[in-house]
Amino acid sequence: MSILIVKPGLSDTFQDAGRYGYQHLGINPSGAMDRLALQVANALTGNSPTQPVLEMHFPAAEILFQADALIALAGANFKAVINGMHLPINQPIVVAKDSIMQFQQPAHGARVYLCVRGGFHLNPWLGSCSTNTVCHMGGYHGRALEKGDTISFNQYFDYTAYTAHKAFKVLPFAARMQPAQTHDGLNILPGAQFDFLTSESREHFLHGRFIISHQSNRMGYRLQSQPLALRKQVELISSAVTMGTLQLLPDGQLIILMADHQTTGGYPVIGHLLSSHLPAVAQCRAGDQIQFKLCAQQQAAEQLLQQHRYLLQLQNACTFRLRQFV
Repeated sequence: MSILIVKPGLSDTFQDAGRYGYQHLGINPSGAMDRLALQVANALTGNSPTQPVLEMHFPAAEILFQADALIALAGANFKAVINGMHLPINQPIVVAKDSIMQFQQPAHGARVYLCVRGGFHLNPWLGSCSTNTVCHMGGYHGRALEKGDTISFNQYFDYTAYTAHKAFKVLPFAARMQPAQTHDGLNILPGAQFDFLTSESREHFLHGRFIISHQSNRMGYRLQSQPLALRKQVELISSAVTMGTLQLLPDGQLIILMADHQTTGGYPVIGHLLSSHLPAVAQCRAGDQIQFKLCAQQQAAEQLLQQHRYLLQLQNACTFRLRQFV
């Protein structure tokens, strides 16, 4: 009842919804970059919304299933195949024992999430199974997966009715998802130092384009564009930051803090990305262009509520449908 890493990917780690309540001790939350994909994959397999999943970047791992499993892939589309046959994303799939999963090329998105019904057997640290590679804790031995790693499942389910004569069986229901779109602008709320920008810099911030730099990772996305300037230089006391915080660096460029962000920061905070827009940002790749637009607090709350409603409806629908098959 496990998977075997035949060939490791670029940086494959187990992540859940994050490790909260310890930032005052200098421990960042970590967690899945795309929290929407995390919950979609779990819903499709009948798991709780925050069950740990395997987050993979391209090139992703080659995985051998050492037991039958009900899985789902969500987030990016890396053209996954089982024994050379293509798999869909955002749809539950029963995979047979001794089948090999590979990922051929990135069609869209930056991160794909693999979820197994019943979850992976991992030891939580401070209430979360998310991998913290700085502290070397959480996930699988606190590190990215390597060749030969074997990760067990929490539970065994009998899928022989579907796997007796084939490598996999796609179940006939799916989550309706659209690839992340960022060309219409990412909604933000103004940060504490938004008004510190010069009028010209505010204009560029709200109407200009920013390119995601290759110097980007799970800690933050560095953006490249016309440098922004403050009306006057200020000394700021370090304050708490979170995923989606937009900071202005000394060179006039912006950085979007992501899942592995530091716990505090002393750079000017220009804005905060809406929580409902973070999944779209998490699926951006180096070279992608993004824009920002201000929105009201009420609009931010409504968009987040709409996303929560969708996820609740999806979870209820998948729970109902899965009863017909497992």
